[in-house]
Amino acid sequence: MINYKPDYEALPSLVCDYLRYIDVIKNRSQKTVFEYSINLREFITYVLIDKKICEEKNLNLKLCDVEFLRNISLDDAYKYLSYCKNEKNNSSSTRARKVVAIRQFFKYLSDNKQLLDNNPMKVLDSPKTKKALPKYLTLEQSIDLLESVDGKNRERDYAILTIFLNCGLRLSELVALNYNDIKSDNSMRVLGKGNKERIIYLNDACIHAINSYMKVRPKDGVIDKNALFLSSRLKRISPKTVQYIVKTFLKKCGLDELGMSVHKLRHTAATLMYQYGEADVLVLKDVLGHENLSTTEIYTHIVDEQKKKAIQNNPLAKIK
Repeated sequence: MINYKPDYEALPSLVCDYLRYIDVIKNRSQKTVFEYSINLREFITYVLIDKKICEEKNLNLKLCDVEFLRNISLDDAYKYLSYCKNEKNNSSSTRARKVVAIRQFFKYLSDNKQLLDNNPMKVLDSPKTKKALPKYLTLEQSIDLLESVDGKNRERDYAILTIFLNCGLRLSELVALNYNDIKSDNSMRVLGKGNKERIIYLNDACIHAINSYMKVRPKDGVIDKNALFLSSRLKRISPKTVQYIVKTFLKKCGLDELGMSVHKLRHTAATLMYQYGEADVLVLKDVLGHENLSTTEIYTHIVDEQKKKAIQNNPLAKIK
C-alpha cells in the first residue's frame, strides 16, 4: 500500500509550510497533499538545475528559499512544462495537474505569506485536455455483474457491488465505511474527499444487501470492530482487496475486457441515476460528492450521446 506521506525533511521549508496548510486548513486528502509534494519537488528540482544553481548529482532542495522563488518567472514554468511534455512524455491531464500545484503554491506565497510582490503564476495557463466520456456498464450489464456473485464471501461481495452500483461511492469512501455510519432512517454517512461528509439515502436493494451481510459478518476476533466490510483476516477490507473482488466478478460475467474498474462502477451509478432516476444534475452532484458542477455535467453528455446514437442507428437513417 502506498504511503501517502511527503518527505518533509528533504523538501524546502516553504513547500513544507504550504503542504501543511493544504492539509490542515484546506483539509485536502493525504493523497492530494502527497501528489502536490511530488509535483512541486519536481518543478523546483528542474529550475535549480536549469538555472545552474546546482547539479543533479549534488541536488540541494534547501537552496529553494524566498529569493530563489522570487526569481522564478512564467517562462521558467512553461519551459518546465515543455520538458514534461517532450522529455517525460507526460499527458496533457498530467501536465494540467502539475500546473494546478504550481499555481496554487505561488498563490499561497503571494496571498497568504505575502512573500511575493508579483505572482507570475497567476496567468499560468493549463494545457487543454480532451474530455472523454467515462466508461460505464449498461443496466443489463450491471444486473449480470450482480448475478455473477458467488463464493464463501457472497453476502459481503454482493453488498459491496450493490453499494457501488446504487450509490456511486469512491473506492476510498467504501473502504472507510463503518457499520454505525448506517442510520435507522436508512441514510448513510459517507466521508468523502477532503474529509467532507455527505449523507446518502439507501434504496431497498442496498438495505437488503447490507442486512444480509450483517447476518453473516464475523463477530468474534474482529480487529477493526467499527469497519463495515471486513477482510478474511477480520480487519477493515483494503482497497486492493475490493479491486480484486470487482475484477473477479467482472471477469466471471465476461465484462473484464471492457476496460472496467472500481471507479467505472461509480460512473455506472451516476449514469443510471441520471438516465433512469430523473435525478437533477445538482442533486446528482451532492450524491456523488463532487466539488464542481462541471464534473457532474459529464453525465448529461453521456445521455445526450446515447440519444444521438439512437437516432443515428434508426434503420431509416440512411433512406434519402
